[in-house]
Amino acid sequence: MSGAVEAKLAELGLTLPEVAAPLAAYQPAVRSGNHVFTAGQLPMVKGSLPLTGKVGAEVSPEQAKELAATCALNALAAVKSVAGDLDRIARVVKVVGFIASAPDFTAQPAVLNGASELLGEVLGDKGVHARSAVGVAVLPLDAPVEVEIQVELLPDA
Repeated sequence: MSGAVEAKLAELGLTLPEVAAPLAAYQPAVRSGNHVFTAGQLPMVKGSLPLTGKVGAEVSPEQAKELAATCALNALAAVKSVAGDLDRIARVVKVVGFIASAPDFTAQPAVLNGASELLGEVLGDKGVHARSAVGVAVLPLDAPVEVEIQVELLPDA
């Protein structure tokens, strides 16, 4: 355990996963000044996707909301990989969610609530953020959801 944020994760019954290996030519997270930008995080669990397909077709909105929370957990792992300690998070600035949607599915914001709610539970007021929820035709590996986050870190001591 590194600190209060990881203690809160444990209290919620969550474990910070290993950072998922990149699927192409990119880094899972990059730090620029006091900000960390994550790559889009798929809902990988132990190296594989628990579900594939379009939300509103093969994947229910409720399942997709849970997958969005998994994406957020993976994004926190990516942040830790470059920040060193999640207690250095001053605030989550922005969350962007991509939801692979059936043509008639329009509840993308409700799906992305899975990520937003997890960040709020784990980080409290520091987890409140701006966001965009975007419906797309398809995502890598036929994932139902992909989430990226941008966080501001506390200044270096």
